[in-house]
Amino acid sequence: MDDAEAWVPDACTLPTADRPFRVAEFDDLLAGAVRHRPEHTRLVLELEPRPEVAARAADLAVRETGCCSFFTFELTATGGALSLAISVPRSRAEVLDALATR
Repeated sequence: MDDAEAWVPDACTLPTADRPFRVAEFDDLLAGAVRHRPEHTRLVLELEPRPEVAARAADLAVRETGCCSFFTFELTATGGALSLAISVPRSRAEVLDALATR
């Protein structure tokens, strides 16, 4: 596992060969996002309010909960804004820490 994958938890069931691609998808989503950390167990991404960004975020969230079931994702589109809130249990906060610093 290289540095790009170091934040991937042991509980992840995604095949090891697929992990670099998933990390790259998160990196791409995070690259254009303004990040807020209202709680230690919650990260909010303010995304560009475009339908294709919402679709990409929703698709990634659904696939990620399939292999890392401890994540909770909330996609909100309101008032011309788009946000994705990512929450984890307190016992998995280090995963969110690593994701937030990517």
